[in-house]
Amino acid sequence: MTYCTKQDLIDRFGEKELIQLTDRVNSPASAIDDTVVERAIADATALADGYIGKAYSLPLVTVPEVLTKLTCDVARYYLHFKGVEKDSPVQRAYDQAVSFFKDVAKGLVQLVETETGGVPPASGGGQVKVVAATKVFSRQSLRGY
Repeated sequence: MTYCTKQDLIDRFGEKELIQLTDRVNSPASAIDDTVVERAIADATALADGYIGKAYSLPLVTVPEVLTKLTCDVARYYLHFKGVEKDSPVQRAYDQAVSFFKDVAKGLVQLVETETGGVPPASGGGQVKVVAATKVFSRQSLRGY
């Protein structure tokens, strides 16, 4: 399951920017290359899943709007295959998205609400069982010393 679509990228960043970022064959750029867009979206989704999977069961039942926005920001960053300037808006948006994903993984940010209104339990879970060895020294074994 992907968290954003080509249309989400167009809506957020404009068709002209996507054409410039994805058409790596024609000069001047003239069309959006769907293969390049889909690869960036898949990579951005994989990055998000890596963090979100620490706190939530995947795939998510519903995709929150914030996840769509952040995944679009990451995909846009990936589309800049030649790199971005360190303090550019694209770099800042990517850094903020990764920071948000890290906070989700740590449980500091709630991504979705459960039916009870609380944070869903982390995947994995289980019980802890402690088993202690038998006593080496006891009142009986130390009697007479």
